[in-house]
Amino acid sequence: MNPFQQAILWLNDPLNWNNPGGILDRLGEHLVISAAAVALGCLVAWPVGLWLGHAGRGGGLVVLISNVTLAIPTIALLSILPLTVLGFGKPPVIVALAVFAVPPLLANAYTGIRQVDPETREAARGMGLSGGQLLRRVELPLAIPYLAAGFRTAAVQVVATAALASFVNGGGLGQIISAGFGLGISIGGGQILAGGLLVALLALLVELVFALVERFVTPRPLRRGGRRADQRAAAAITGS
Repeated sequence: MNPFQQAILWLNDPLNWNNPGGILDRLGEHLVISAAAVALGCLVAWPVGLWLGHAGRGGGLVVLISNVTLAIPTIALLSILPLTVLGFGKPPVIVALAVFAVPPLLANAYTGIRQVDPETREAARGMGLSGGQLLRRVELPLAIPYLAAGFRTAAVQVVATAALASFVNGGGLGQIISAGFGLGISIGGGQILAGGLLVALLALLVELVFALVERFVTPRPLRRGGRRADQRAAAAITGS
């Protein structure tokens, strides 16, 4: 029996779904870890990106932060953070994945504000809007396609990378893969492949769901531009 047949057989076993530590338990852990990491990334990246974009400066800082966070391997953070006060388990995983989520969130928040038409800003100021009102009432609504695109990218990346949580006993679908390697390729090959397929399918599902959410929250006149928000974000901060 080849690994693909073993994987199908493993996935068709109800006990692998319902038992403690089975697929459903690991899926729940995976989603909790990923959601917490993306939420933490948003709390850090969005305020900074929105403020820098509104202030009209800091493009170089956005590039620097994005490059630095991308240059740090997630596996390296997962090796270091458990040795701090965070310890082993979910906290170091959430922090490491949040760092991984920051670049697309930060870049798209900054670019979304900077892409607002200067004439629109001047018109809003002419109506007597303060800086905070301009950000909340004009710039932020127009930046929604970029924020949604950055959120989608971050969510997919985090979900796909969260399988590494098994290295520090953080739970998630990666535990299935790790347990398969513990059994050896000849016995656990099907389980390893099944775990990888589950992670890949979950990432694709998250991509699909948030693509629909992005389209839903984006005003109709802005939808066309929102489809290329990620590419324009990278180009804009590079040229800042």
